Amino acid sequence: MSDGYDLDSGPDPASLAAAEPEPASLTGESPVSVIGIGPGDLAYLTPRGRREISAADVVVGFETVVEFISEITDAELLTCGYRDEAETLAEFAGRLEDGQSGVAVLMGDPNHSGYQFVGKVAAAVGPPVRVIPGISAVQIAASRARTPLEETTFVTLHKSGDLSDDLDRLRDAGGQRNLLVLPRPYDWMPEDIAAELVGTGVSPSLETLVLERLTHTDESIARQPLGELAAETRQTGPDGSLFSDLSVLAIKTRSIE
Repeated sequence: MSDGYDLDSGPDPASLAAAEPEPASLTGESPVSVIGIGPGDLAYLTPRGRREISAADVVVGFETVVEFISEITDAELLTCGYRDEAETLAEFAGRLEDGQSGVAVLMGDPNHSGYQFVGKVAAAVGPPVRVIPGISAVQIAASRARTPLEETTFVTLHKSGDLSDDLDRLRDAGGQRNLLVLPRPYDWMPEDIAAELVGTGVSPSLETLVLERLTHTDESIARQPLGELAAETRQTGPDGSLFSDLSVLAIKTRSIE
């Protein structure tokens, strides 16, 4: 079962997830899989992920994630939020101990902001777990914004705990390389990130794109200079932001025309 943790004092469950490479001996075994389901449109769920979800006896994940895959499985669905996450994962581990097969699901690709959840699953059921990558909103954003990944620095703020190292990487790359950033609801949203960069001397004329709800029917893209985005900090919105929690921020190294 999972030990207690405090993300401000440690240990960070992402450290457990990243501690060791996936063993080659997993081939042919049946460990618990942690599956990235894509950005939300099931057209972006990989065939491998769909097969494993469909074959499972029990599926665990956040309610907002599980609802996307409920139509493709007859499994028992265990849903949680942040407050009951540990209890739900303990219940999931109990199902496995009773001989059921199970998978855990999360949005996008576990390798993009998913390692804390991967670590929590591993702590609950016992490592190792198998990570099955998915399509990330970051990949979709790179395609929409025409931002080649090899010319881009990716920074995720979409995690619990201290962000000091991540913000340092953001500041170091700002204006020097294209940026793809996953904001954190709702203290580090696109406007806040833009204001931070402008405050450190990054040109306010750089082109930004805030890409929301990628692959969904209400997908939208807001394009403006970095300085204009920064000026919107803490404007009206449901949670103090003009943007939703399903946003990716792209910042180009070129000025907007």
